[in-house]
Amino acid sequence: MDVISSLGDGFAAALSPTSLLFALIGVSLGTIVGVLPGIGPITAIAILIPVSFGMEPVHGLIMLCGVYYGSMFGGSITAILIKTPGEVASAVTVLDGYEMAKQGQARAALATSAIGSFIAGTLAVVGLTFLSPIFVEISTLLGASEYFLLMTMALLLASSMSTGSSLKALISILIGLAVGMVGLDFQTGLPRQTLGFDFLRDGIDFTIFAMALFAVPEAIRQLSGKVGAGDMSTTSLQSGPWMTRDDWRRSVGPWARGSVLGFVIGVLPGIGPSLASFMSYVMEKKISKHPERFGKGAIEGVAGPEAANNAGVGGAMVPLFSLGIPGSATTALLLFVFIMYGLQPGPLLFTQESPLIWTIIASMYIGNIVLIVLNLPLVGLFTRLLKVPTEILFGIMLVLVGVGTYAITFSLVGLLILGVFGVIGYLMDRAEIPLAPAILALVLVPMIEDNFRRMLQISNGSFAPLVTQPLSLTFVLMIIAGIVGPIILKQVIRHQQQQPEVDRSSAGQAFHDGHQSS
Repeated sequence: MDVISSLGDGFAAALSPTSLLFALIGVSLGTIVGVLPGIGPITAIAILIPVSFGMEPVHGLIMLCGVYYGSMFGGSITAILIKTPGEVASAVTVLDGYEMAKQGQARAALATSAIGSFIAGTLAVVGLTFLSPIFVEISTLLGASEYFLLMTMALLLASSMSTGSSLKALISILIGLAVGMVGLDFQTGLPRQTLGFDFLRDGIDFTIFAMALFAVPEAIRQLSGKVGAGDMSTTSLQSGPWMTRDDWRRSVGPWARGSVLGFVIGVLPGIGPSLASFMSYVMEKKISKHPERFGKGAIEGVAGPEAANNAGVGGAMVPLFSLGIPGSATTALLLFVFIMYGLQPGPLLFTQESPLIWTIIASMYIGNIVLIVLNLPLVGLFTRLLKVPTEILFGIMLVLVGVGTYAITFSLVGLLILGVFGVIGYLMDRAEIPLAPAILALVLVPMIEDNFRRMLQISNGSFAPLVTQPLSLTFVLMIIAGIVGPIILKQVIRHQQQQPEVDRSSAGQAFHDGHQSS
């Protein structure tokens, strides 16, 4: 009852006109920021921190939190319409969202994204309210070896994101890993794979990499006339409901599963919503009765990841509020904002600053309502972008991508990197090498390396923790099963397919022998 009473007091404060205004400002700015390629929530929050200096702590934090989850939805708009993810967590939405837009289903894709974001965001805040202590205890059971194996499992599952050759998926993963290793070694400070160029010491920004692999190749294809006029269907964009009954039926399950998965992954410190959206896509494809639809416009491939990345936002708040440990890069910046206001997130936050923290949590409920009220009616307006002539639409897209890249690096070097990897992405697309596994690999590289090194430091260079701890051993067995299982399954299926042919040939031979003897 203490939780309910505290949440009620939080709602009383969050429903004040001033708090509602800052929630609206935060969500609106977040949506705009999400639409602009390359900006992302962390850049937006960093830009707005000076603006929040003179605000009351509760109002500043309400606005910045609104920017965070508002941008998670905004990033899906351009991902669906013009194959340009506004930020990394929306990269997986490109796979099916853009295909739906090409088939004249942009309204349904944007609607399932908006509704899924609302449902997942609301459920995540409910989880933040009631389940924080439980999930914090679970997350503290995971050490460096468990995190390393968990990231390795995620990398293994990356090959499942593509419908083509496993070898080509492996090539894509290796490209992502190689790009992720560029820059200064975070422990020794020595440069690696920089080819002697100082500008590569900071590494390759994953937002630039994602835009280069997805947006630039598509713009080249569209502007070079490789795509026919009939490929982008706009015949029924402005008519009919947002989603059909079948769309609702196929989206409900992914919304629920993505919400749970995103919240759980978001709780794990250092991971954040990006991995949640990729994992949700893999899961939906694995359990689908029609996995061949994925990558060709499956609404499940939009509903699940969009729910997961928004639930991940709420999940990432759990370790921030309860332990003072940021669950992602963006919550690390929010941690700085708390400290800037003289607040110390952690176990004592809920007792020493109870009114403030419960007001922020209540504002998240309100912010999710504002988000769907603001964006769902604009679905029709967003889809009108597809009626803009191709050369104008994708020309503007390239300008936005260029501006976004420059905003990240404030250097022409960023544009050079964008161009180089844009050409690489185009060649990968022509060779039918999947792009998504490379993005996931790049996201996972620092986490895999960091936890692997910490494991070795803790164990004095021994690999024993991988097999001596029960949870680690479970993950190792799951990884082995994930590698060996599909090979054995293929052999069994091949044997079963060959057996009828052997039986038929044996029966034919017997008939032939019997015919000769007669």
